[in-house]
Amino acid sequence: MIKAGIVGGAGYAGVELLRILAGHPAVRITAITSRDMDGMKISDIFPSLRRRVDLKFVSQEDEAFKRCDVVFFATPNGVAMQQAAGLLAAGARVIDLAADFRIRDVAEWEKWYGMPHAAPELVAEAAYGLPEVCREQIRGARVLANPGCYPTAVQLGFLPLIEAGAIDCGHLIADAKSGVSGAGRRAEVGSLFSEASDSFKAYGVAGHRHLPEIRQGLSRMAGGSSVGLTFVPHLTPMVRGIHATLYARLTKDISAAALQELFESRFEGEAFVDVMPAGSHPETRSVRASNMCRIAVHRPQGADTVVVLSVIDNLVKGAAGQAVQNMNIMFGEKESLGLEMLAVNP
Repeated sequence: MIKAGIVGGAGYAGVELLRILAGHPAVRITAITSRDMDGMKISDIFPSLRRRVDLKFVSQEDEAFKRCDVVFFATPNGVAMQQAAGLLAAGARVIDLAADFRIRDVAEWEKWYGMPHAAPELVAEAAYGLPEVCREQIRGARVLANPGCYPTAVQLGFLPLIEAGAIDCGHLIADAKSGVSGAGRRAEVGSLFSEASDSFKAYGVAGHRHLPEIRQGLSRMAGGSSVGLTFVPHLTPMVRGIHATLYARLTKDISAAALQELFESRFEGEAFVDVMPAGSHPETRSVRASNMCRIAVHRPQGADTVVVLSVIDNLVKGAAGQAVQNMNIMFGEKESLGLEMLAVNP
């Protein structure tokens, strides 16, 4: 059994990790922290976990963490980089759901995240956890940077087109929408029901923290070439889900049928990417509470613009589910183990 610990088990991503790992046949959860709930029984705070998680929140100094095989950080940015080295020295592997190890250029990371990096040597070592692209690097990783939710949806959507050299990578557009759970469980005015309900807005237009991560990933797909990306995120009045509408200019005359074949061929055999039939319009509710990314590709009016629609659950494929998918790869388990749950509907 894989002995797993979670640092930050009371946020939305942390609770989602608990939900998934509690049903994972190869995992035993041994320690969970919450800064504000130390000593409290987890099932008292989250009744959905009753009869499945019979543990209390403990401090991060608890000896149980030193006996873990893997420790997940479902914490704010800046936490994992402070504690990862000690856990690695104790023999654990580290999977960070925040952004501490995602951006290879440490100076770039410090610019976007507004703090000095505490473990730049681990940035160089960390594997980027987008399995559909980086599976081989993930297998042997000690430190894993779990991708952000927007970066997951956007990168998977552009992937086949960039690898095929079929689009102008200098002028890409990602128009993405997220549910309010993406803002976390903190009490903030902007995510209150009366503020977010019956409303819709863009944010971070001048620059969002996920932009350098997405550009880095797309550049990797393009063989290291620079990528021009306009990324505009939006907040929508729903709890879960990301819908990314992606635009690119074709540099080859590829028919709609050939584009469909390109996507189907690239993702053939991928457990968690579903290329939908031609003409489809995937909905966020079709992936709710699942680890699936559903994609559709269009060439409107036969013009030179290709439009890709990519939907995920931001808390599962965009966070906790993908983290477990990466754990499975790291420990040699079947990649889909513990993640076969279907989307919930309605």
